[in-house]
Amino acid sequence: MKMQEIQDLTKGEIELHLSDEVEELYNLRFQHAMHQLDNPIRLRYVRKEIARLKTVLHEYAIGIRTQKESTKE
Repeated sequence: MKMQEIQDLTKGEIELHLSDEVEELYNLRFQHAMHQLDNPIRLRYVRKEIARLKTVLHEYAIGIRTQKESTKE
């Protein structure tokens, strides 16, 4: 997911994606330890994705970003 896509999400959606990515990282680390990981580059990608999501959440926390109103009806 690119940064622009993350910026378009609401705070709740970002937190949901973050929990999914953390779970995926856990599973990838377990596979890596068992020598069953097919694509070790995926570890790096997931760590960077988590960092992007945490960055946006931190920006919400310190007030750089504001919660966008939901336009879905």
